[in-house]
Amino acid sequence: MTAPISAATEAKTVPFYKLLYVQVLFAIVLGAIVGWLWPAFATNDWIKAMGDGFVKLIKMVVTPIIFCTVVSGIAHIQDARSVGRVGVKALIYFEIVSTIALAIGLLVGNIVQPGKGFSSAGADAAKVSGFLQKSTEMKSVDFVMGIIPDSVVGAFAKGDILQVLLFSILFGFALMALGDRGKVLRSFIDDSAHAIFGVIAIVMKAAPIGAFGAMAYTIGKFGPAALTNLFGLIATFYVTAFLFIIVVLGLIAHVVGFSIFKFIRYIRDELLIVLGTSSSESALPQLMEKLERLGCSKPVVGLVVPTGYSFNLDGTNIYMTLATLFIAQALGVDLTFTQQMTILLVAMLTSKGASGITGAGFITLAGTLAVVDPRLVPGMAIVLGIDKFMSECRALTNITGNGIACIVVSWWEGELDREKLNKALDKRIDPSDLETAVTTG
Repeated sequence: MTAPISAATEAKTVPFYKLLYVQVLFAIVLGAIVGWLWPAFATNDWIKAMGDGFVKLIKMVVTPIIFCTVVSGIAHIQDARSVGRVGVKALIYFEIVSTIALAIGLLVGNIVQPGKGFSSAGADAAKVSGFLQKSTEMKSVDFVMGIIPDSVVGAFAKGDILQVLLFSILFGFALMALGDRGKVLRSFIDDSAHAIFGVIAIVMKAAPIGAFGAMAYTIGKFGPAALTNLFGLIATFYVTAFLFIIVVLGLIAHVVGFSIFKFIRYIRDELLIVLGTSSSESALPQLMEKLERLGCSKPVVGLVVPTGYSFNLDGTNIYMTLATLFIAQALGVDLTFTQQMTILLVAMLTSKGASGITGAGFITLAGTLAVVDPRLVPGMAIVLGIDKFMSECRALTNITGNGIACIVVSWWEGELDREKLNKALDKRIDPSDLETAVTTG
């Protein structure tokens, strides 16, 4: 049997046009051009199906890979208390960084004031009534009870990440308690994980098609007018999110001992897929696999990343505080210091309560506005048309933040392989490594 080709060697021998991130980037640009020049064609149902179909293919394997990763990670460790430590440390980190993200959104909103002088004549409460109704239905107790599935099969069928995560943790502990009797089952789950990553490697071949369809449909439906109409808010949000990643997450990465720029380059394929599909879930399986190869332990990856998709939404937090101030400024409503502090407290809760709901960022915004000042709710119609473009930035920031969180918790827990981290970040990693890892791992 021939020796497996290293990631660095493989990346050098593959022509640039065969690299997935190049193909996805080209597809995004081509999709934007098609959507701009031929909007009628771009909004065809089959074009939309390209993006939606790819996201569905990825979501198809999200819950199985979470189950296999979490169960395998827990079952292979000896000390059950370490799992609890990882969970507590992850939640502490999530709350600290989420608070910083919320505060940055407020700070930028007060300094830049993107909504000042904006005409709000188009605000219509009827357009956002559905989002408001969903937001008022969210309660803390319902969120907690929602983590417990009615049935295990139902949790997998619905693709509810938190429900699957809960069952996976319990199953992992049960398998760990079996000791040697569970060896065969542990091996089966490990092999199943490799097989599922093989499925992901196959599905990823369609990533350029999915990115093209999603971007073409988005630009074709909302058009350049949606981009230019509220360009100030879009630009402010993107710049704020970029600075948060470079400054805040960059400082955290520096403390841990790696470069944020190298990490972004390492996950560039996942970032471009998220940009093209506007769905952070579309890159979840690949992110988990890459973080393991980056030196993070399997239990930490299995617990932190899925949990972070509900509790560590840095991009959503920045969006909520910034958008709240934008709407208040556009409607001419002056928010007191107390009301702005209320935004921090309310957004910290609502950002968790809407996890797993389609359009979660917009729904949490509705809930926040209703609590802070009901007069602001009709102003949601101002940002409704451009929320699609905002969601892309939210997803990019969220996935980057979750990747950093996993490395930080691994480092904090003393389970970060520094040698693997440095080697991986200094290499050119190609997505075909997924196939190499599956066939040789």
